[in-house]
Amino acid sequence: MGYRTIAAIMNREGDHIHKNTVRRYMREMGIMAIYPGPNLSKRDLQHRTYPYLLRGLAITQPDQVWSVDITYLRMKNGWMYLYAVMDWYSRYIIDWQMDQSLEIGFVLETMKRALTRRKPSIVNSDQGSHFTSQQYIDLLKENEVRISMDGKGRATDNIVIERFWRSLKYNEVYIHDYNSPRETRQGVERYIHMHNHYLPHQSLQSHTPAVVYNRNVILFIDK
Repeated sequence: MGYRTIAAIMNREGDHIHKNTVRRYMREMGIMAIYPGPNLSKRDLQHRTYPYLLRGLAITQPDQVWSVDITYLRMKNGWMYLYAVMDWYSRYIIDWQMDQSLEIGFVLETMKRALTRRKPSIVNSDQGSHFTSQQYIDLLKENEVRISMDGKGRATDNIVIERFWRSLKYNEVYIHDYNSPRETRQGVERYIHMHNHYLPHQSLQSHTPAVVYNRNVILFIDK
């Protein structure tokens, strides 16, 4: 965790400390964050893409915009693929699923499940082949969801879920050598629960995503 997160947790639990003090202690112990570069999805050139709708948009409530993406998670022998649906306003992980194959089925299944519970106005993704496929596009259109896609080569257009991937990998995945898909799923499930219900977020005024998503607090969070 970064110094801001540690300080927020300590203060919430009664150990009063300034964030700069935590930062100083981390520097003295040689603890520092590692920032990976962007990992862009490959586009199918035969698929249609859609414009980016979030530039200049004030995101002011849950389910206004969902952010979706797929990332790779390493095991000792092989990889798992993780697809997640995140509410942009609250950073809450609405649904997720893992598979050992990059076939589109697990993406469609997860999105269908998420849409049975809540419906966003906009879903934003990159231009990867899963998100430009006709099956995926038809699913969103059937549910009257507007489609937004990052500009080509612009990983920062979907920054909220990119930040979540970084946190998941550096705070969970990279410090465990998963032996099996089962261990990988257990680790990811553990971290997502912690992200949603325990970790304070600076952008949420140190509230948790679950509290904000369930409208227990009202914030103004600009994109």
